[in-house]
Amino acid sequence: MKRTNRIWMGIAALLLIGLYFFPIWSISLEAPQYPEGIGINISINSIEGKEPNDLQNLNGLNHYIGMKPIQPDSIPELRFMPPIIGFMLIGGLLIALFGNRKWVLTWLILFVILALVGLADFYIWEYNYGHNLNPNAPIKIPGMSYQPPLIGSKKIMNFDATSLPHIGFYLVFISMALSGWVWWKEGDKDQKPERKEMNREAGAVV
Repeated sequence: MKRTNRIWMGIAALLLIGLYFFPIWSISLEAPQYPEGIGINISINSIEGKEPNDLQNLNGLNHYIGMKPIQPDSIPELRFMPPIIGFMLIGGLLIALFGNRKWVLTWLILFVILALVGLADFYIWEYNYGHNLNPNAPIKIPGMSYQPPLIGSKKIMNFDATSLPHIGFYLVFISMALSGWVWWKEGDKDQKPERKEMNREAGAVV
């Protein structure tokens, strides 16, 4: 790999450090009784309220409609994700130092698969919280579910629920884009000698 491409691959890997400091997703709720809104930020290792009491208030609301409380310590993905991201970070740096174009593609494909699995797992998590309700909840509405949207906005009772990517998601996207660009540039570099040889042969024939 060219030195410049190795640097860009290293940057793609180092961007993943930001996932330990910034959320990857955000869910917000707005209603007349919460004009300023309440919400949660989801990181690779935690789920926290946007404001100090938001998670507590949200769990209080969930209790009345029969949803399970959101307890970060009981969510296994929050334990698995930090080492997985660490593996991708270290792997990306090793590829930047010693790897080749094929390893860049392998890293990118693995990263895309992990991202898709993560989105699917997040959807299932939302579905379970929104549909598996306590039958003895104080408020019961037949046929009603409370699953927030995977992405975008949705009306849930008198709440406007909005689910959107956060900073960490965009860091992942940029990291993938950079590694894809490195892979493409390495292929372009490999093809240039072949094109020069073909041009020489064509000139010789003429």
